[in-house]
Amino acid sequence: MPFISQIQRQSDYRLFPSSTPIVIDNGASYFRIGWAGETEPRVIFRNIVQRPRHKATGETVTIVGDHDPTLLKYFDCTRSGPRSAFDSNVVFQFEIMEYILDFGFDRLGANGSQIDHPILITECVCNPFQSRSKMAELLFETYGVPSIAYGVDAAFSYKYNQQQGVCDKDGLAICPGFTTTHVIPFIDGEPIYQGSCRTNIGGYHITDYMKQLLSLKYPHHMARFSWEKVEDLKMEHCYIAPDYVSEARLFQKGTKEAEDKTRLWQLPWVPPPTEEPPSEEEIARKAAIKEKQGQRLREMAEAKRSSRINELENESHGLEFLLQQLEQVEEHDIPSFLSATGYVSKQEVESALVKVRQSLLKAKGEPKAEQAELEEKTDPAGGERFPLLNIPDNMLTPEQLKEKKRQLFLKTTSEGRQRAKQKRYEEELERGRRNQQDEQKRLENPELYLEQLHAKYKDLSEKVEQRKRLKTNGGHTNGNSFSGSVGRGERLNAAQRERMRLLTTAAFDRGKGEDTFGARDEDWQLYKLMSKDNDDDDEGPDEHEAELARLTSRLRFRCPEILFNPNWIGIDQAGLDEMAGVSIRRLPTKGQELEERLTSSVFLTGGSSLFPGMSERLEAGIRMIRPCGSPIRIVKALDPILDAWRGASAYAAASHFPTQTFTKEDYYEKGEDCVRRYQFRYYTL
Repeated sequence: MPFISQIQRQSDYRLFPSSTPIVIDNGASYFRIGWAGETEPRVIFRNIVQRPRHKATGETVTIVGDHDPTLLKYFDCTRSGPRSAFDSNVVFQFEIMEYILDFGFDRLGANGSQIDHPILITECVCNPFQSRSKMAELLFETYGVPSIAYGVDAAFSYKYNQQQGVCDKDGLAICPGFTTTHVIPFIDGEPIYQGSCRTNIGGYHITDYMKQLLSLKYPHHMARFSWEKVEDLKMEHCYIAPDYVSEARLFQKGTKEAEDKTRLWQLPWVPPPTEEPPSEEEIARKAAIKEKQGQRLREMAEAKRSSRINELENESHGLEFLLQQLEQVEEHDIPSFLSATGYVSKQEVESALVKVRQSLLKAKGEPKAEQAELEEKTDPAGGERFPLLNIPDNMLTPEQLKEKKRQLFLKTTSEGRQRAKQKRYEEELERGRRNQQDEQKRLENPELYLEQLHAKYKDLSEKVEQRKRLKTNGGHTNGNSFSGSVGRGERLNAAQRERMRLLTTAAFDRGKGEDTFGARDEDWQLYKLMSKDNDDDDEGPDEHEAELARLTSRLRFRCPEILFNPNWIGIDQAGLDEMAGVSIRRLPTKGQELEERLTSSVFLTGGSSLFPGMSERLEAGIRMIRPCGSPIRIVKALDPILDAWRGASAYAAASHFPTQTFTKEDYYEKGEDCVRRYQFRYYTL
């Protein structure tokens, strides 16, 4: 079953004396905190932090642990996803860790910023010195704790179950966690870290792998496959196959046993959101905002129009002044006089002035009648608009020749548009005249008019049917009294003729003798069956679709299989069964008797050890790498999730616990050296 968070704030914090330690199981997945000597942690929540913005106020809000999905609709989470303080299983983001500790101490009931209780906090195997030192600095200087002790979570779980008689003093602790998997050998009740090993594979990778496979299988529901839902599916339905190849073949054959192992999961139906109608105040507020924006746009448009009018007026005045100067210039001196202005002739200047005046009237919003009147003043033949057309080519420069060609093209295009416009106008007049005549006939003799309409309709219907018959080439006879055959005079389109030619060639090339394919009606029916235009869509289910349907059932044991085959997801490391052999080979002291004692007590703990079939599969894998007849016994923790915290709680409640801590005074006096030399002892647990 999925893990349940407990985040209710405790109210008995002040009832515990300052000598009572606080026990923290700082896992990469869940954060657990409680009091020493108790059997259950007080507060449990996911070890993540999210900092979204409120949609209404824009304020950044810190959300620690689990969140209510119904509340997230008020926040913008697109730029801030869930963040963890861990890299693999090592704490490296201490800013996020501070948010998590603040929330944990607050839920435990602490009111002030100072924590006057000793702290026992778990860490990973062979935790780097920098991470341990930063954690000590955070706890001592931010929270003012009096003393700290570090311990490995898997070791606490092993020692706790050893007290319960589950495992022996000598054994192997295999801890498949959230992001990593550790194997720790124990000799005489003490962990031997020289023989430990780690693989960067865990429950996080199983969930992520399953999420990817589901998204590939159902791409239209990618948004529905949230991390929480896939995590629930993994915990409720996944299992470890005793033999992956045999299990896959079982589902491939589709036997009754495979059907019994198949699980169907339906996505929850969420009704479309219904928005409440806005209130009158909201409507008035939006209308005021809209009016304000419209007023601003109108002011901007008016300013732009005024600027445009000023520019056109200045240009118009300049052209008028230029025309006044041209009146005082001789005709043969005009080209040289206009060379600096960019114009060629006086007609071009006048045409430019007419255009500027038209643009000015349009910008001022004058009626179109005045603009049309201004256009009529121009030469309808285009003399003023196209002044270079009447000038011989030998009197023009190369640039003017290009301009003349452009003016010729523009004139031709303009005349074509005028002719098309005139033609449309004449056709409209003709259509109106015909309609008027038809109306007159209908009024004079309605019976004759109706008879003519029926005859016209019949003629058109026959033409349409004939065209359809020529296209389809079927359903008519060709004189041979065979219904459904195709006459030789019927028409085939190009694609049909080409396919018929290919079929005929193929029939002839098969060596059947004379080319007679197509002479019989059955040949044409065969052609129609082979034609792409007559393919049936009502076929049976595709083999690939059936295979994909079976793959969905294989996800139950395919995803956890990466614990034993990490190379499936690109991690070139050993699986759980191989790690046990690697750990035994790394031991400083070797011997067959010692190895047999270790394999006689293989202890499983951690969240990913809850999969059904884990013990059987691990035993089969270890048996393959051990000599024949070696004793192998796999045991599982009483509670793989909480036994680490319970073991730490039992140790912190013992009378000798203060001797295993280092105080704030030692930290300030010796600095980080006391953290570097610190080593926790489990023999008294």
